[in-house]
Amino acid sequence: MKYIVTVQDAVTAFADWMEPTSAELDAIAQETPLIEAEVELLDVQISLLDLPVTALDGRRLRRARRKVLAVRRDLTNQAVAGTEMAA
Repeated sequence: MKYIVTVQDAVTAFADWMEPTSAELDAIAQETPLIEAEVELLDVQISLLDLPVTALDGRRLRRARRKVLAVRRDLTNQAVAGTEMAA
């Protein structure tokens, strides 16, 4: 016999009364610069899909990649500093 179970948790997980906690909102706010840098990099990559890459386009792409790496580095350093302070 196969049992039929309800999906109560899946349905109520997206109810209007369930909102993100302040810790989740803080985490999102902390990662926002990285998200924006990755979106900028994606925009540059998309703009270069069908066009031949000029020297200026190459610089835009490198600048966007460096920005993503710099933001990732900063977030990693903040996370490491936070764990050292907690220990």
